[in-house]
Amino acid sequence: MAKQLTFDLSLPPPTYARSDFVLSPGNREALAWIDRWPDWPAPVLALSGPPGCGKTHLGRIWAARANAPVMAAAAFEHLNVADLTELSTASAAIAIEDADRAREHALFHLYNLMGGRRGHLLLIAAAPPAHWSIRLPDLASRLRAAPTVAVLPPDDDLLGSIILKQLADRQLHAAAGVVQYLVSHMERSADAARRVVAALDRRALAERREIDRKLAADVLTELSGKS
Repeated sequence: MAKQLTFDLSLPPPTYARSDFVLSPGNREALAWIDRWPDWPAPVLALSGPPGCGKTHLGRIWAARANAPVMAAAAFEHLNVADLTELSTASAAIAIEDADRAREHALFHLYNLMGGRRGHLLLIAAAPPAHWSIRLPDLASRLRAAPTVAVLPPDDDLLGSIILKQLADRQLHAAAGVVQYLVSHMERSADAARRVVAALDRRALAERREIDRKLAADVLTELSGKS
């Protein structure tokens, strides 16, 4: 059967709206900490979890709530004390992604500056500060005393809910058993769910196929790089 002509469009960026966040037992505590702001017991909250668990989404929810910039760790490589002072004056709250990779002296100065101004830092990383390789003793003691909260990988119910939402957003219908099959066989992350549904959409349109378990298996094989 001839394939229908399709356009190779890039996957749209994820949305980080609060309404798009799917609550589950594995992220409930972390969301409670985000909602608790600014009533945090310390200038810093460390948010950790494996890739694709939703910690970036939580960080964006907090950033919108706190009117905070979201900075990558690499941004701190060339910031001096004057730059950090200006940053802490301009922003009462700052989120830092991959915070375990940030330059330690810069992070130490920023911690002190934000604490002195009653500001807050949200440090996002794969592991909590107790597992970071911190060489600066004063920074290590401060961060290891800070409250930490972990986000767990998606469980079956959460992963299924994410897939269903992605399908609904694209106005796609999947045959019975497809979602359960995907949950059992795919990488367990929200990012993987987005990629899988995008691939299902593309192949179903190009090949004029129903989204059934056979197509789901073909897509997972394609995404895994297996022939």
